[in-house]
Amino acid sequence: MRRLGRHVADAYRNLRHGGPDVIREFLSRAYFGTVPSVDPDPVYAEDWDLLIVLDACRADLFDEVVADGSYEGLYGGESRISAGSTSTEWIEGVFGDADPDDLRDTAYITGNPYSESHLDEESFGLVDEVWRYAWDDELGTIPARPLTDRTIAVGRERSFDRMVVHYMQPHFPSIPDGDRDTGVTLDEFGDESMSVWEELRFGQRTESEVWESYRANLEYVLGEVQLLLDHVDADRVVVTADHGNAVGEAGLYGHAEGVALPCLREVPWCKTTATDRRVHEPAQYDATATSGTTAARLKSLGYA
Repeated sequence: MRRLGRHVADAYRNLRHGGPDVIREFLSRAYFGTVPSVDPDPVYAEDWDLLIVLDACRADLFDEVVADGSYEGLYGGESRISAGSTSTEWIEGVFGDADPDDLRDTAYITGNPYSESHLDEESFGLVDEVWRYAWDDELGTIPARPLTDRTIAVGRERSFDRMVVHYMQPHFPSIPDGDRDTGVTLDEFGDESMSVWEELRFGQRTESEVWESYRANLEYVLGEVQLLLDHVDADRVVVTADHGNAVGEAGLYGHAEGVALPCLREVPWCKTTATDRRVHEPAQYDATATSGTTAARLKSLGYA
């Protein structure tokens, strides 16, 4: 019932902007939100020291980009089923089902603000909410470099059995697009405005334009992943995602809670290694310079 109410709220929000396809999208969300969901692949059952999470990265987009680029140690072709179709579902599913002993030996370095409202920080060895002090309101998101720097620093200064770094890219806004995607301020995170997906839905952008912007944002963050892999010691590294995005499949756009659609649930699973070459020195960040958002202001991820 809660999910159906969310779909109704989404449809209402879309109707405010007009467009004849919103009814089809509402029906698709309602259908895919009620069909039996596929079982997720358990992340903590896999053998890894460092888990690199790319927010909202489709498996096929990852395969396309790494095949066309020169990314040392990265390859496509392998995927897993995510714990959900949104960041909140992934956070709750992956960490909520993990063994408490595993969490106590895990450092979670994250750029996703939903850590505040959907994570039990005390269960972890370390939770570094980089989004609190490195969010860029002008970009409308948190750039990748602070996540890279903090993961390098934690890897060098602390000792954990496992580290997880959660980048916000290739989730929109697309940083290479500059001011075309305005993004949101940190205080607005969780509130929905006219997004790139609505611009696509209502014909203000073409599918190819959105895909190229999406692709450029993945290329941007993969450059940071390459830097990270050269500056942290980890024998077993996995590059994956929390969920994907729909780009018109079944009349759906973006990602919504509880939708069992392959483009949302299938995520990359690239196994590689990392060695600290000690060339890059991570920048220092003032962790007290927070931007003032609170758990009460964060809404569950979706279109409500």
